[in-house]
Amino acid sequence: MGTKEKLLTLFENNKGIYFSGEEIAEKLAVSRNAIWKAVNGLRAEGYEINAIKNKGYCLSVASDILSAQGIQKYLEPISSQLKLTVLSSAESTNTLLRGKAVKGAPEGSCVVANSQTHGRGRVGRCFFSPVDTGIYLSLLLRPSQCSPQEAAGLTTMAAVAMCEAIESVSNETAWIKWVNDIYVRGKKVSGILTEASFSLESGFLDYAVLGAGINVYPPKDGFPDEIKGIAGVVFDEPQNDGKNRLTAAFLNSFMKYYASRGDADYAGPYRSRSFIIGKKVGVLSSTGTKEATALDVDENCRLIIKYEDGLTECLACGEVSLDLKN
Repeated sequence: MGTKEKLLTLFENNKGIYFSGEEIAEKLAVSRNAIWKAVNGLRAEGYEINAIKNKGYCLSVASDILSAQGIQKYLEPISSQLKLTVLSSAESTNTLLRGKAVKGAPEGSCVVANSQTHGRGRVGRCFFSPVDTGIYLSLLLRPSQCSPQEAAGLTTMAAVAMCEAIESVSNETAWIKWVNDIYVRGKKVSGILTEASFSLESGFLDYAVLGAGINVYPPKDGFPDEIKGIAGVVFDEPQNDGKNRLTAAFLNSFMKYYASRGDADYAGPYRSRSFIIGKKVGVLSSTGTKEATALDVDENCRLIIKYEDGLTECLACGEVSLDLKN
């Protein structure tokens, strides 16, 4: 870890507290000149570092920049072993982490980006990932002897964790549109994409990359026309450490469910947050859209639907549409 990274750790753990250059140099065992260079380097990255003569330097409490140091200070023991990599930009955090997984990266590897140039959603869609207003993360999981059915639960587990994270750092209530979209105030604020690789020999999961994108703040130029009617944000205005707190809250919540996945009840919280039960939905398939009514979500988070002809079906995966105006 270089001087700049050590200085950021000190600042993030002591936001709003001033340290003299002499104090910092002593704590980090570096020269005053190295401190000055590190401060300027952090400022160039967008950090608001205040400096007052005879008082020293401090990181502004209004700072809200994603960083490994900023996230780590909010992580609970259950998440302390995660291996965080925070990037200013990535083509796609899922694509990047899948490449690492193939090369043997360990479970708990986590890539977080401030923006994506080619963010991906479900069924080949793009995921709008502008600079500075969102969180885009991917987490590598390698559960032992995990069947395809059990692996499907990772997405629904993450959906519950995302709702809990949003609610813990805001005054909002988060809802789930089956199977993996998170809504706040009637607008989609987060999507989850899990990509997995299975062993042909054993049939068990080799690894899964759990991806999540979160619209934290309104984009500077607004959302693109094709999604502005459904896309929303968690916060309308900047928050003190909003992105780091939200990232850590999601990881903490998910890891609790994941660590006790054999016993954890995430189906109950998932069902209680579903807002499509009892509503008319369109079941999307390769042949088109078929109208149905969402009857319930079962203990495995499968959607139970009833078609207009009276036929019922239990959907383990797929996609449904919903007219939110009705």
